[in-house]
Amino acid sequence: MATKVYIVYYSMYGHVEKLAEEIRKGAASVEGVEAKPWQVPETLPEEVLSKMSAPPKSDSPIITPNELTEADGFVFGFPTRFGMMAAQFKAFLDATGGLWRTQSLAGKPAGIFYSTGSQGGGQETTALTAITQLVHHGMVFVPIGYTFGAGMFEMENVKGGSPYGAGTFAGDGSRQPTELELQQAFHQGKYIATITKKLKGSTTA
Repeated sequence: MATKVYIVYYSMYGHVEKLAEEIRKGAASVEGVEAKPWQVPETLPEEVLSKMSAPPKSDSPIITPNELTEADGFVFGFPTRFGMMAAQFKAFLDATGGLWRTQSLAGKPAGIFYSTGSQGGGQETTALTAITQLVHHGMVFVPIGYTFGAGMFEMENVKGGSPYGAGTFAGDGSRQPTELELQQAFHQGKYIATITKKLKGSTTA
């Protein structure tokens, strides 16, 4: 039976979604892993999104809390709002109380990726403050550490991401993830998928 890795994200302007697609590719590159992208529900009305010049949502399906139980591992992604995850993703997690009560997600590995508006906008705090959500569910946080190698030490060009996970900078919205940021996202997907597969194998052996 395939190891299932769900890439669950919220993206308003597409930056997080671009990272999510690379993470999916990375996870799917691991033999025996099925990687699937999911969006969390939007909480803002269409008229507000229109005024914010938000583009249409992608075709990735909308996930419900109970569908989380089908996965063996996760990579959660979101843009930052004042150094923390966007309210849309927090609202989704707030709806997982039933899973928390039964500890249905306990022991499952999970990683985090993100997008911020600036270099001081929360590349570490967004992930750090999100870890509390994993802890209460008993999930196992899987950071990428410095496993991405030389790319973690890029100093000549602006690069998002940290040992917590892959990341990008949106700036005023016009900046898109760089090739190096996309490579880091691919690496994160492959890395977490490999660990998820190992953990699943150890529990079914």
